Amino acid sequence: MATFLRTGALALLAALGGCATISESNQQTLMVRTIADNREIGGAGCVLTNDKGRWFVTSPGHVTVQKSAGNLFVDCKKDGVSAGQDVVASRANASATVGNAVLTAGLGYLLDKRTGAGFDYPETLTVLMRRTGAPDYRHAPPETAGTALH
Repeated sequence: MATFLRTGALALLAALGGCATISESNQQTLMVRTIADNREIGGAGCVLTNDKGRWFVTSPGHVTVQKSAGNLFVDCKKDGVSAGQDVVASRANASATVGNAVLTAGLGYLLDKRTGAGFDYPETLTVLMRRTGAPDYRHAPPETAGTALH
């Protein structure tokens, strides 16, 4: 009976070894940079938000956020002169995902998704700033060939 319990305990520990919640942190330190007119600008106040919380940093700077399976929203402003926003996708940590699939039959993945431990954001976030009131051409419809006004 004691051998059975030891074997079961060892099997459980081996299975949980693939779970990032146990082997990795649920926090990540990110570098935030702001760019305007192809130059880095400093002193922009940035707010980073995901479903786990909200964090503040002045660019360029480091900030520690809680990981999440969801997107990270970044909103930066500098002295009412320029502003920029970005949405950063979270990516599953490949080693944690494989370990979970093999060792825990997917249960560890579900736990990691809930805690965010098995997911990472890019280490450096670069936010493109534009003058306040300037048009945002990132989402403008493409020009149609052959339709010129004279």
